[in-house]
Amino acid sequence: MRNPLREVWASGGYVLNGWLHIPSTWSAELMGYAGWHSLTVDMQHGLQSIETAIQMIQVISATSAVPLARVPWNEPSVAMRLLDAGAWGIICPMVNTAQECAAFVGACRYPPSGYRSLGPTRCGLAMGATYAEYVQRANDELIVAAMIETPQALENLEAIASVPSLDMLFVGTGDLRLTLSGTTGRDGDDPQVEAALDRIAQVCAARGLIAGLFTSSIAYAVQAVRRGYRFITIQTDGSILRESAQQIVRDTHKQLGA
Repeated sequence: MRNPLREVWASGGYVLNGWLHIPSTWSAELMGYAGWHSLTVDMQHGLQSIETAIQMIQVISATSAVPLARVPWNEPSVAMRLLDAGAWGIICPMVNTAQECAAFVGACRYPPSGYRSLGPTRCGLAMGATYAEYVQRANDELIVAAMIETPQALENLEAIASVPSLDMLFVGTGDLRLTLSGTTGRDGDDPQVEAALDRIAQVCAARGLIAGLFTSSIAYAVQAVRRGYRFITIQTDGSILRESAQQIVRDTHKQLGA
């Protein structure tokens, strides 16, 4: 039982992560065969229920993509259920203090590292491990990522990054920009956000953590990797579908002179 994403990082590589808002096993399967290293089932802003999320994790597990999940909030029971269903890692939004981070990490780790309840319903099967092997290896292999999205989180950044058994700081640029400036915008257009991103990457490097980032374009994703980010999300399944559909309609009208 070895998490493929950890192997990518151990070799010095980066992970390309797809983001799933559409509550569908079919769209999850299509994304799973598209070549992403991992796919995150988003239960915060995605439209799926817990039952649909679990079904999507099952479908993703049949592809080469590693199934991850973002929980709706820092509440332990949903994280535990998604891990029991076979998620290889959990992303938690709006982590603002070391105490909040420790509570989140603890929900994802078995004792003595945390307080996750023992009951790996599907995960051992999904990961090719026996019950005992899964329990023995889970704390070392599962990925736990705290999202940095507010000025408070930036104030507490070093303390959050020092929480034991944390693997990643994942930046939600939309909320970070909104909470810093009160506005929305595009990748790269806010000096405050850009400075925060550089600082987060530096703190991750110093603490041995993975720096993760949500991006809206290939160009910005490439720039992020070169800045030290090694877990890169590019758009969502919904935005990819919308933009592709719009491009097809525009190009067809253009060629017909409409």
